[in-house]
Amino acid sequence: MSSRNANACLLLLVFMLLAAVPAQSQSFRVQCPKSTITHPAASNNSEPAYIGPTTLTLGSKGYLVPTLPTANANVNGAIKCQQISGGDGYATMGDGTQTYIFSFGPLSGLANIAAGMPGTTFPADFNVPYPGTGSHNYLLPGDPATTDNASSGSFTWNGAVGLIGDPDLTFPTPGGIPATATATVAGGIINDAIVTNPGSGYFGPATVTFDPPSPCIVNCQTALGNVVINSSGQVTDIKIDVPGQGYTAAPHVTISLPLTGCTGNSTAAACVTGHVDPRPIMDVGVMNGNIPAPLMALDEDDEFFLTLTNVGMIMRPDLFEQHTVHFHGYPNASAFYDGVPDASVAINIGGSFTYYYLAPDAGTYFWHCHITPPEHLQMGMVGQIYVRPRQNRVPAGSSLYTALNAQQGDLRTACNSVADILCSNPLPLVNTGASGGSKYAYNDGDGSTAYDVEYPLQIHGFDPNFHFVGMTFNPEGFTDMKDKYFLLNGRSYPDTVTPGPLQTESADGKNHFSQPLPSIIDIPAGKKALLRISDLDVTEYQTLVSLGIRMQVVGYNAKLLRDQSGNNMYYKTNSITLGGGESLDVILDASDTTKYPSGSVFYLYTSNLDHLSNDAENFGGLMTEVHIN
Repeated sequence: MSSRNANACLLLLVFMLLAAVPAQSQSFRVQCPKSTITHPAASNNSEPAYIGPTTLTLGSKGYLVPTLPTANANVNGAIKCQQISGGDGYATMGDGTQTYIFSFGPLSGLANIAAGMPGTTFPADFNVPYPGTGSHNYLLPGDPATTDNASSGSFTWNGAVGLIGDPDLTFPTPGGIPATATATVAGGIINDAIVTNPGSGYFGPATVTFDPPSPCIVNCQTALGNVVINSSGQVTDIKIDVPGQGYTAAPHVTISLPLTGCTGNSTAAACVTGHVDPRPIMDVGVMNGNIPAPLMALDEDDEFFLTLTNVGMIMRPDLFEQHTVHFHGYPNASAFYDGVPDASVAINIGGSFTYYYLAPDAGTYFWHCHITPPEHLQMGMVGQIYVRPRQNRVPAGSSLYTALNAQQGDLRTACNSVADILCSNPLPLVNTGASGGSKYAYNDGDGSTAYDVEYPLQIHGFDPNFHFVGMTFNPEGFTDMKDKYFLLNGRSYPDTVTPGPLQTESADGKNHFSQPLPSIIDIPAGKKALLRISDLDVTEYQTLVSLGIRMQVVGYNAKLLRDQSGNNMYYKTNSITLGGGESLDVILDASDTTKYPSGSVFYLYTSNLDHLSNDAENFGGLMTEVHIN
């Protein structure tokens, strides 16, 4: 017995020693490239006007690449990035009840999300380390709630949390010196390239250009190469990728100039390459769950890089929960990024994974975790994403019908309604002569889905008993799950009409923006509002009623309501019903200022009376207000 006690004490001592060792296994990282094969230019920080499909040409390495903008060519879309955490947190209901949630939280776009906007940003905004100074020189738990009032605009930073310069990639001078090399030729091919001056200031891939064979005799091919760079920012070697052929003399070699964009002082610089400091990620990510999860918004043709960082669930340290991101109903670039762990990957605690998407057809989609979906969806791991149409980028005065017809030249989205009965976006039956310059829900070609302001509304419900046992280590009764709170953007009435982010004090003693997305609908007098409505409820169907302003439904499950002959199948109604996993695009038309004068108030609510409650209390639940301003 004494020997067993001694062994137990020894094991306890070993565990204590292991606990005292700093964790070295975390693999947090974040990716947001400034350029890609699909978007090779450096100008990926704005959406270009849509003048026609992206044109492609055969690149030097044998695959198709876009031609850069010229008079007869175009590259559409841009690069967008976002970082989110997978963890837990708390949220507050309209009756004051606090509930425990598993959810995703923002790790980029903090200012935008705290102001109720999408956290998706261009690389120029994303790849910016936190610039805090003075008493706020480091992100703190609960930021931005505990540091600045984001809703007042004093917190404006939208970069990736934890992003810092990579200490292994530094160089002695900010500008750098171009490297030089000479090539050697044998048997008509380039067999080597010798570095004659290593240069300085290189911190990323640099291209090597060999002049083509001249004069070309027969079967000539230009050689290609890449450089090897050391930690001091110098070129140490050149690797010949394609030796070329047909060379009768050594060609001139050009090594691209040192890349720029590093931060630092005049003697050294550290480069942003996706390297992160895990401390601020944990400080901000822990207990930072949002309901709904961070909002995402893309434009057609964008490349989207979404990094999920699993920070763990501090309130349930016994759960080694993996997390994933699954875009519901969204055509992925590859099943590898679908988020269903059977065919994809799952992200462990302490790890990061960057999903890649090429933005598909416009519409309202949503996303959620696909690990134990009934549990994680019920606990709050649900969010919304929408894709804006190319038609938004058609220049003012240009024909929408012509622009939609031009999209038939894009192989990714072309649809011939005569040959393809699944064509999702046929040309309208009649050319209305509508021109661009507005905002639209879809590529309609006739301007019929135009709107002025948009509001994402995500319906969700939860069972407080299920959440309670989820926090207290008790078995969860899936078969007994019954929603008693009904939410619009994570809020139950009257919180749905409270502007700005809602804060909740969590177990760490800090306030967190638990419900940043407002649910109140403000329509400028004489304008139209687009409601992007989605339902990710687990146990209930949900109905919404609009009295006073009829709803015109223009899209269902991210598809324009149009038949194959080009007839618009829109319909007007006072009520809509959605099941879990469905979405609708609805336009509220308040353009008649006689019927809808400024100062008018209408209600958007559920006709299921038992859903107009916060648990046992009346006058809550699934309801919000529509204000004409």
